Amino acid sequence: MTATDEQEQRRRRLTAWRGSRRVLARVGADGTLGERLAALAAGAASVHDPEDWTDVYGGGVVADLERRVAGLLGMESAAFFPTGTMAQQVALRCWAGRTGDATVALHPLSHPELHEGGALGAVSGLRTVHPTSAPRLPNAEEVREFPEPFGTLMLELPLRDAGFVLPSWEELTEVVEAARERDAVVHLDGARLWECGPHFGRELPEIAALADSVYVSFYKSLDGLSGAVLAGPSTLVEEARVWRHRYGGQVFQQYPAALSALLGLERELPRLPSYVAHAKVVAGALAEGFAASAVPWFRVRPEPPHTHQFQVWLPYGAEVLDEASVRQAEETGVALFRRWFAGAGGAGLPPGVSVTEVTVAGAGLEWSAEDVRAAVAGFVGYVV
Repeated sequence: MTATDEQEQRRRRLTAWRGSRRVLARVGADGTLGERLAALAAGAASVHDPEDWTDVYGGGVVADLERRVAGLLGMESAAFFPTGTMAQQVALRCWAGRTGDATVALHPLSHPELHEGGALGAVSGLRTVHPTSAPRLPNAEEVREFPEPFGTLMLELPLRDAGFVLPSWEELTEVVEAARERDAVVHLDGARLWECGPHFGRELPEIAALADSVYVSFYKSLDGLSGAVLAGPSTLVEEARVWRHRYGGQVFQQYPAALSALLGLERELPRLPSYVAHAKVVAGALAEGFAASAVPWFRVRPEPPHTHQFQVWLPYGAEVLDEASVRQAEETGVALFRRWFAGAGGAGLPPGVSVTEVTVAGAGLEWSAEDVRAAVAGFVGYVV
């Protein structure tokens, strides 16, 4: 497929999703430039003084966001970064210098290992090891008995590519204690930390307090434009600011991203528990719908979901399922699924199986279990 063909496919998908009367989540990134700019301008005054000067290399609304996130997480300090990839590389590099150990223990399905082109080693000179390859975070025994030394344990909460899975609170506290016994520091990849509280039955500060540092994202669960924050002890954050500049992250002005992040904290963060609760209803109804359908096999992972996001597996090619998803949206105004991807053996995905990620957000609260089952029946009609 040529680049032009891919662009046309993307336009078709976006048109179908935007035109659907029923979706499980409306994504800001699907909007036009004008729509996103207008929404930001309309909401900005509710989270920051519009008469304030714009930021220049930080300060202003960016500093306001940093203070807000540090307070939400119960951390001493926080620094805004243009990307989470940069924030985590800087955090892990700083910890390597402080511990004297450049080895990071993390899961092979974690974001740095799958989606960053080997950047931890190529850019930051770090070495990674894997206490487990099971599609879940390592447990305390695996961390305690891992035969090689490491200076930092990185835990991705939730582990997205395994199905947005989380450990229990007891398992999480035990694995952190096991790392402490080895004199390792703990860093949380909390790109989606915002929605983990309901599963753990804990508030954000108590979760973050388990770690030495935490990274959080703004454009995923909170629907911001971009950006991330690294939070932790003030000495670490000040060092991280130096490395941020060295990595090219000292951006001249970032007020649009910072304003959108504050809007996400104001509007979406309080609603996430309701999304998590309803995701369980949606996932259960999806499973019921597929069980009653003509598909030979399916999986909802995990069931029930741990957050407001989860995976669905089906034994068909990704192109077939993408076409079915788009046609359902175009012809019925119901967008049940977005993109499908062919399995490559990760997370235990069998050959010939494709996976999609389902997100339940504000628009999804309108769906009843019967609505979901009916949508599944309609979708399967386009597949088989």
